[in-house]
Amino acid sequence: YQRNNELKADPLSDVWNSVRKTIASFWDIYARIWHGYELHGVENLPEGPGILVYYHGAIPIDYLYFLSRLFLWKKRLCLSVADHFVFRLPGLKLLLAVTGVIPGTREECLVALKNGYLVSISPGGVREALFSDESYQLMWGNRKGFAQVALEAKVPIIPMYTQNVREGYRMFKERRFFRQLYENTRLPFTPPYGGLPVKFRTYIGKPIPYDPNITTEELVEKVRKSKFLFSFQTKTAVQALISKHQTIPGNIWKALLERFDKRRK
Repeated sequence: YQRNNELKADPLSDVWNSVRKTIASFWDIYARIWHGYELHGVENLPEGPGILVYYHGAIPIDYLYFLSRLFLWKKRLCLSVADHFVFRLPGLKLLLAVTGVIPGTREECLVALKNGYLVSISPGGVREALFSDESYQLMWGNRKGFAQVALEAKVPIIPMYTQNVREGYRMFKERRFFRQLYENTRLPFTPPYGGLPVKFRTYIGKPIPYDPNITTEELVEKVRKSKFLFSFQTKTAVQALISKHQTIPGNIWKALLERFDKRRK
């Protein structure tokens, strides 16, 4: 596309919207056919900048679905913070730039937010993708950078969660060797399996507004307590939401049945 149109424009400029629309349309069609994908709570996204925080599945295909539908519905580009290993993959530099994938340094995130973009991040990242399981355990460790950026940029944090994402793709149970390998190399050697047509529903929760009096640690705890939410802000309410929308531990057969259950909305 760049060669045929002799483009030298900024990859984030509107010049590339036709390419984004083509990519988004492909993923949205696939999402509808294979996972009966639904997106709920788009109205909770702020008109201006914000940080979107989400649970990382074994393969973040649900996140690609979200990005695609957001662009098709709202013509809005959400910038995505990716692990450093992604930028080492050959031949993807232009594609990553056009689709808004960034390394996620503090400076880059602040600039993106200042320019009015939504910026998304999974605090658990690759570690959560590889070593969380059907219990949907968050693996954030001590990561607080996103909270500090939110405080500095004075923007809200918006939680997001996709139902059954671990039933679509899973990791093998015996992972001690792969965990040690990952911790030493920071490369994802653990192989996923699955690709089943389970039901995917992405829920965008109510924004956690910027509070000038809150500390970074308090903001992180507030996000953790509202990790899978709609409008719930307390731990008890989050547990009620999980009970309503997700079987714990995740169940593949149930997730498959939900895919074809027309009565459930």
